[in-house]
Amino acid sequence: MSFEIALSGIQAINTQLEATSNNIANAGTYGYKSSRANFSSMYAGAQATGVEVGSMTQSIGQNGGAMTTGRGMDAAIDGRGFFVTRDDQGLMAYTRVGIFSADKDGFMVDSNGRRAQGFARVAGSATLGAMGDIKIPTGQIPASASTKVEFVANLSADWTVPAVAFDPANANTYNMAKQSVVYDSLGAQHTVSQYFVKSAAGVTVHYGFDGAAPATSTNMTFNAQGQLTAPVAPVALTLTPTNGAAPLAFTVDYAGTTAFAGEAITSTNATDGYASGAFVGVELAPDGSIIAKYSNDENQAIATLAVATFADEGSLASISDTSWGETSSSGVALYGTPGSGLLGKLNTGALERSNVDITSELVGLMTSQRNYQANSKVISTQNSMMQALMQAL
Repeated sequence: MSFEIALSGIQAINTQLEATSNNIANAGTYGYKSSRANFSSMYAGAQATGVEVGSMTQSIGQNGGAMTTGRGMDAAIDGRGFFVTRDDQGLMAYTRVGIFSADKDGFMVDSNGRRAQGFARVAGSATLGAMGDIKIPTGQIPASASTKVEFVANLSADWTVPAVAFDPANANTYNMAKQSVVYDSLGAQHTVSQYFVKSAAGVTVHYGFDGAAPATSTNMTFNAQGQLTAPVAPVALTLTPTNGAAPLAFTVDYAGTTAFAGEAITSTNATDGYASGAFVGVELAPDGSIIAKYSNDENQAIATLAVATFADEGSLASISDTSWGETSSSGVALYGTPGSGLLGKLNTGALERSNVDITSELVGLMTSQRNYQANSKVISTQNSMMQALMQAL
């Protein structure tokens, strides 16, 4: 009986050594989770018959360290969750390895060629669409006409009323001039000039387009505390391009403009709209947004990566040592976006290292070696005893 017990010990230790060797071999594998052999006793009734490996456990819930790569399409999950991918057969696989790229068809795929899953961004809305494959738009994006100019400044209360009537060609007839750039429907740039003239009632603003003489104006008034009282709504203007583009209707919003004493300072002079641009690349944001970048300096969020969690992560079925599949014991996948609820945010430009502790594995290797030698000694002793018994007969 002792021979069979020692033999079962050797067989169990061999399985443990395989797990340890696999851990050491994958110490440099991104997203790898170390495995452990769990021993259990074997009994025949009340009689002990040896030992066996009752189960193998992967430390899925233990995160590895982050290694910075600087690559815009690499990401590590800082906390709970798995990246969601789909293979050619439509089967979902879950992984901690965030190495993404675009395939020849423009779909976002992981390092194994499986299509990454995410939530499409609904144009003009913060609402996310249904989860599915992520298609990265390439090529040219059309121009977007400007709709507003945001202008915030301090129009100095120390200004004096010019002595002569306003003339855009004479700098002595206005107190300040500022230019803003707007885009028409073809993406062409146009200059909106604003001439600020101190008046008895406040400040008069004259508007000129593309160097032409101003043809319209508006009056700005302020209270005793220097706060803007009029206009209360953005000023509506219309520019008619000569290049065949549609008439450009936009507003100038002066909310926040003041008339304090001291220097006249412009704090905001911003417009929306942009010229057409060519696709130049894509990168990930910490909230999981997939950002397409274009040559006109526009960045557009096209989708958000999906992240999954499970009620029992330890019961996931291992597809490989860095990918897992859903089982009845793990529970169904719960999908969300990085950083939402208990899901971890993304550490972009980085990858998760293996969580293998080399020191612990080497100590375990030495312990397995001693146990192997002890079981071998039992077999050797059993063999010697049997030989002595046979010789005595």
